Amino acid sequence: MSIIVDCKAVSKTYGEGEIAVHAVNAVDLSVEKGEFISLSGPSGSGKTTLLNMMGGLDALSSGEIIVDGQSINTLGKAQLADLRLNHIGFVFQAYNLIPVLSAYENVEFIMQLQGVAATERRKRAHEILVEVGLEGMGERRPA
Repeated sequence: MSIIVDCKAVSKTYGEGEIAVHAVNAVDLSVEKGEFISLSGPSGSGKTTLLNMMGGLDALSSGEIIVDGQSINTLGKAQLADLRLNHIGFVFQAYNLIPVLSAYENVEFIMQLQGVAATERRKRAHEILVEVGLEGMGERRPA
């Protein structure tokens, strides 16, 4: 298998001097293609900070993160947005569904940004909803 995400001595520190908070301290982590991993720990232990750095949402204080063979440390805003669009997916705890869109439309949204044709988007959205146990609910809104 190939490594899809590689974190090398990744650290994130907020503040300076005596008030510095080390949210993530020298983490080494490799994730292989197709692998399923779980980060666990108490509140405030750095899980979300690490994930935000892996997705290019937060800058690293030190270390390096490589996603799909590309170091994200020096990417600009547009390149990081492209990384999130095409290589990294997020499922937030608050799930962040768009309330005015149907389940189909919420699932199709990123595919639309990626330029996937409408018929292919609908087909894939249907398959995804079936896979997660939401068959027959495609026209419903999140509320």
